[in-house]
Amino acid sequence: MDELAEKIAGEIALSESPGSVMKKWRELFGVTQAELSGAIKISASTISDYESNRRLSPGVAIIKRFVGALFGIDESRGSTVKASLEKFAGQQKNEELPYIIHDFGMPITGSDFNRIIEGKVIANPNQLDNIKLFGYTKLDSLRIILEMQPADYPKLFGSTTERVFIFQNVSTGRSPLVVIRVAPIKPRIVVIHNLTNIDKLAVKIAQIEKIPLLTSKLSMEEIEARLSKV
Repeated sequence: MDELAEKIAGEIALSESPGSVMKKWRELFGVTQAELSGAIKISASTISDYESNRRLSPGVAIIKRFVGALFGIDESRGSTVKASLEKFAGQQKNEELPYIIHDFGMPITGSDFNRIIEGKVIANPNQLDNIKLFGYTKLDSLRIILEMQPADYPKLFGSTTERVFIFQNVSTGRSPLVVIRVAPIKPRIVVIHNLTNIDKLAVKIAQIEKIPLLTSKLSMEEIEARLSKV
């Protein structure tokens, strides 16, 4: 079992909610319950029971088959997900970087995320329920704009684009949204941290891109502490 496979298996085995972790990885690999069922010879209803934590924690054998199935299905599609995950699996928090990437233990909806950070929705509130999030990236707005090269932009997404961008050190909110407007890939939600009056152009861009725009007055330390429990 390679390093990434061991990471996935270990995360499932050690989690207090192993079924939720299984669901996270299945969805990250873009595998349906039916596809997984056929690959590991377990009924789709049993997989559903695991993922909803209605069934006891899967044993080592099931976890091994589960991981092998994800990799096998991805390999049949060109191993694109595995390649992406391996690229970022070893990425650790590094305060020298202008950004920090964090993945959730299980996916959450945009509405749940907003509730956790006690957010105020500035644009596109109706989109929140339709969004599923796998993590967030905390960004130092000024350093991102001044230091990052366009070619490095995809690094902000880590292993998946289904994430939130939380911008710190923002004066109006315009610059981060302008960057997102011209970027080829977009975050699912944008948070402008601790800013009450957000620039009207920033709000307009969020509306055009159909990206929920939030703000929160919680300290960044409190936000990170709360999200670390997801």
